[in-house]
Amino acid sequence: MANIIIFGVLDTAELAHFYLTNDSEHTVVAFTVDQEYLKEYTFKGLPVVAFEDVETLFPPADYQFFAPMTGRNMNRNREKVYLAAKAKGYTFISYVSSKATTFGNQIGENCFILEDNTIQPFTTIGNNVVMWSGNHIGHHGRIDDHVFFTSHVVMSGHCHIQSYCFFGVNSTIRDYLTVAEGTLLGMASALYKNSDPWGVYIGNPPKKLPQPSYDTY
Repeated sequence: MANIIIFGVLDTAELAHFYLTNDSEHTVVAFTVDQEYLKEYTFKGLPVVAFEDVETLFPPADYQFFAPMTGRNMNRNREKVYLAAKAKGYTFISYVSSKATTFGNQIGENCFILEDNTIQPFTTIGNNVVMWSGNHIGHHGRIDDHVFFTSHVVMSGHCHIQSYCFFGVNSTIRDYLTVAEGTLLGMASALYKNSDPWGVYIGNPPKKLPQPSYDTY
């Protein structure tokens, strides 16, 4: 049980507040955003403070942090906030829905794992990973840091998902694949062989687009 500061005041932060309030033992006490985006000073009845001042108002010794952001900029926006809050001395919680099936697998910090995810045994999940609702994560897998699964993604067994990957709704990853750093797999697309770093793949069978993922999303 901890007192939590949430980064953001948009939809994902509102959802995080809902889930933590209704499905965890944690208490959300405030929100924080960068000073340039500080327009309102309350959200969900709680204070909103500038991120530049947050450690003064809510010391890291007494509060923990949660940054449940989207996958924009291939998860690097979320990584930036994650590292900046760590530099201020904060530790992070993860939210794992009580309606997710996890089999006691190792799950890192600042993960946001929603309802109806099935994470089969012998799979490890790194830090700063988001899994929206309804994914199947196969056995003996490894998911590195800063990865985003949307909904109804199937990751088959024995896959290694490297950092910064993004998987669109209803996408599928065949077993025993290494999905390279920064891969973007589009909605309803399938991956049958190892991907290239920062590659964008759409369709089934998949077609690799010429532009890198960091210029796409």
